Amino acid sequence: MSFAGDSIALFLALVLLSAAAHKAFQPERMAGAAARLAGTGTGFGKALAATAGATEFLAAIALLFAATRPAGAAIAAGLWLVYAVLLVRRRGEAFDCGCTFGAHAAAPRVFAPARAILFAGLAVAAALLPAGAGSPEPLFAALALFSLQSAAGELAAIPDPHWRHA
Repeated sequence: MSFAGDSIALFLALVLLSAAAHKAFQPERMAGAAARLAGTGTGFGKALAATAGATEFLAAIALLFAATRPAGAAIAAGLWLVYAVLLVRRRGEAFDCGCTFGAHAAAPRVFAPARAILFAGLAVAAALLPAGAGSPEPLFAALALFSLQSAAGELAAIPDPHWRHA
C-alpha cells in the first residue's frame, strides 16, 4: 500500500506546488479571483491569494516527507474544502475563479468544486496510507496523474465546446 500513499501524496504536492506557483506568477489575476471568491475587495484579495499560495507551498513540502505527511494532508484538505465551499457559494456568477492556467470568465460549474472535494478526499487518503521506502515509481504515477488532471481542468474550462452538446 505504500505505492498508493506515496503516489497520492506526490500528486497532491504537485497540484499544490502548481497552485502556489500560479499565484506567484499571476498575482493580480489571483488576487482578483480570491477577492471575488471571498466576496471582498481587491486589497484583501491580494492578502488572501498570498496567504493561500504560502499555505499551499508549505502543505506541499509537508506532503513530501513521511513524518509531516498527515499535517500537510490535513492542511491541504482544509484548503480544498474551503475552496469548494467558496466556489459553490458563487455558483452561477460569471468570473475568473483562477482554476485554470489561462483566464476564463465563466460561471464555475460542477467540475471545479467537485475537483476540490476529490482532492480533499485524496488528501485524507494520503494521511491515512503508509509511506513507502522512497522508490521512483510513485513519482511517475504522480506525474501521470498531474498531467491528466491538468488536461481535464483545461478541457472543463472551454466555455461552450461542441462535444458537450453531442
